[in-house]
Amino acid sequence: MEMTEASKPITTEESANPEPDQILSPRRSLELNQRKWWISVSLCIFLVLLGDSLVMLLLNFFYDQNNREDSDQDLQYQGTWLQALVQNAAFPLLIPLFFIFPSPKQNQETNNTRFLSFRLLLLYISLGVLVAAHSKLFALGKLYANYGVFTLISATQLTFTAIFTAIINRFKFTRWIILSIILTILIYVFGSPEFGGEPDENEEFYNIQAWLTFAASVAFALSLCLVQLGFEKVLVKTKRYGNKKVFRMVLEMQICVSFVATVVCLVGMFASGENKELQGDSHNFKKGEMYYVMSLIGLALSWQVWAVGLIGLVLYVSGVFGDVVHMCTSPLVALFVVLAFDFMDDEFSWPRIGTLIATPLALGSYFYTLHKRNKKKMVELYQTENNIEV
Repeated sequence: MEMTEASKPITTEESANPEPDQILSPRRSLELNQRKWWISVSLCIFLVLLGDSLVMLLLNFFYDQNNREDSDQDLQYQGTWLQALVQNAAFPLLIPLFFIFPSPKQNQETNNTRFLSFRLLLLYISLGVLVAAHSKLFALGKLYANYGVFTLISATQLTFTAIFTAIINRFKFTRWIILSIILTILIYVFGSPEFGGEPDENEEFYNIQAWLTFAASVAFALSLCLVQLGFEKVLVKTKRYGNKKVFRMVLEMQICVSFVATVVCLVGMFASGENKELQGDSHNFKKGEMYYVMSLIGLALSWQVWAVGLIGLVLYVSGVFGDVVHMCTSPLVALFVVLAFDFMDDEFSWPRIGTLIATPLALGSYFYTLHKRNKKKMVELYQTENNIEV
């Protein structure tokens, strides 16, 4: 009987030299995954830059159109609960995207799904309260602080992010990441844009605002670390995502956390009576009520764009990297603000030009670490394949 191709015995020479496709299959799979990973990271960086730019431009437009300087009222906008609410309220627009993005096959081997669901619910509630807290505290900080002092204190958030990430997420720092953090803090301090809503000299209360901005920086850093912990220890382990990191997890995190934060901000707004001032604020808007509403809607959408990009960077890389990218956008945002508005004494000076040049260095230092880690995975896979061949 003639032996078919499938039934022929495999010789020693053939087993020692398998087909090239069989050897390269795991390597090609890793290369494909890394390529997808870089594309996802690049998309999230673009969303953070776009969101940061739109938020600052619209905030300056909002304060520039506020007609308080023509009245006896304070120059600073007092609606801090509204500012916190706007940062979170546009989350329903992400719900259709959540169902559009594909989800991997469920992992049926996951145990204790009820316990994981309880931990997930607790995580979303805790993060929602924390996000509402730092949104409110940042708004109060801007209410009482000169924007230069506010920026200087806000720059500490990256330090807290690094500390919390090292403790909570067991993050390992390299000298390149440390260099990136140092450069990023300098970029944020010297390259941040001007802000049209800062208070007058007689409205500044440094003892109060220093603690409020400091607390807001701590809350923001802690929220990034808890988001990363939630992705690594809870969401990835649920059977809905099959132990994979997918963009749909970012949307789920943002929708659930923003929902809780929105509820907290609404309760705070109605409990404080701030909701009664909304009609008067719209009347004071120079462009009219329609532009007032449109600017708030634009702000809400911009905050969601920024938040999705930031949480995506936390998922794919780390909370430290997300904060680095967010703060490194400051020089570009400052350039956009200078081009769009004519604030007194505001120009793209040499310190800002220096920070714009330093931005690729700060990001490049971190990217170098990421490249080395990906290359190390490729080398380990290559060594594994060689061991199998031997």
